[in-house]
Amino acid sequence: MDHPIKRDHNRFRKIVKGRIRDNLKKYVSNGEMPAPKGDGSYKIPMPSIDTPRFKFGDKQQGGVGQGDGQPGDPVEGQEGEQGQPGQGEAGEGEGNKELEVELSLDELAQILGEELSLPNIEPKGNKTMASVSEKYSSIGTVGPDSLKHFKRSYREALKRQVATGTYDDKNPIIIPIKSDMRYRSSSTSIEYENSAVVIYMMDVSGSMGDEQKEIVRTESFWINLWLKSQYKDIEIRYIIHDATAKEVDEDTFFRTRESGGTLISSAFKLCREIIQSDYNPDDWNIYPFHFSDGDNWSTDDTKLCLDILDNDIIPASNVFCYGQVESRYGSGQFYKDLHGRYGEDSEDVTLSKIKNKEAILDSIKDFLGKGK
Repeated sequence: MDHPIKRDHNRFRKIVKGRIRDNLKKYVSNGEMPAPKGDGSYKIPMPSIDTPRFKFGDKQQGGVGQGDGQPGDPVEGQEGEQGQPGQGEAGEGEGNKELEVELSLDELAQILGEELSLPNIEPKGNKTMASVSEKYSSIGTVGPDSLKHFKRSYREALKRQVATGTYDDKNPIIIPIKSDMRYRSSSTSIEYENSAVVIYMMDVSGSMGDEQKEIVRTESFWINLWLKSQYKDIEIRYIIHDATAKEVDEDTFFRTRESGGTLISSAFKLCREIIQSDYNPDDWNIYPFHFSDGDNWSTDDTKLCLDILDNDIIPASNVFCYGQVESRYGSGQFYKDLHGRYGEDSEDVTLSKIKNKEAILDSIKDFLGKGK
């Protein structure tokens, strides 16, 4: 039977997760993202939870501690000593009632999945990523003191004393010796997990401003969170482009802004090279995401993009995802071109329009709702 404290703790965590789920859209649209910790958990801000408390009614006579004292009167202690006034200045305004709670990756992913009704992903390809696990599933006669199994050791000592006639049931003292000691012993098992890679591509030309990049940053965080809950481990690659493309680290991906024109094919070519050199589609689950405001240099380059998608990227991927972030400077034409080629019901291509931060959750559902 569970201890009452453990039951209360579990009930509290259910309340916490319910509050986070209720506020998920606000967190996402405000660009608030849980801060990862070194132990694999995440800190997430949330409003304080009101807990039961005593509430005093109107003043009544006759009770202990009742009386007609005036504001500022000293309170006498048990031995007649007068209390001292508090030190410090009074603050202004209402205190900050926001607190931080820690949730595991799986707990956060569960909240996201329940809110968006996301299906679990059905991986493709072979299981190629080795996962080594140690399980203490057996008992040995040697080992360090930290792995000593006291119950089994005393059982062996009791068996020895009974067998040798040294056990006295009127004075049941059991003294283990070295040969009685038993230790937990580990066994190593190797399991093969499905491998996954996410390749993010983003237009960083002048028409993609800070607001558009913040949308991409927020959306990619929650996409990564869900994919990490579905795979043992994933790799993430980042490509930025204007008229040319290059691979960068995460920080550069979200901070770079160029002023040149846009050739989307440059990003698709580099994506193709990365897949062909590092990720065999037979072994890897591949997720290319491209974000832009829909501008491209020419119809000829758009045709080249479609050829690369049809012949190289789509056949190698679980699903290709295009997110069009609305910008006052973007034409949105590339979405129309992709929609004209693949439509809305394609199993291999997912298109999403992201009008503003409030549309991020809907876009995530567009991308992950197929369970691929």
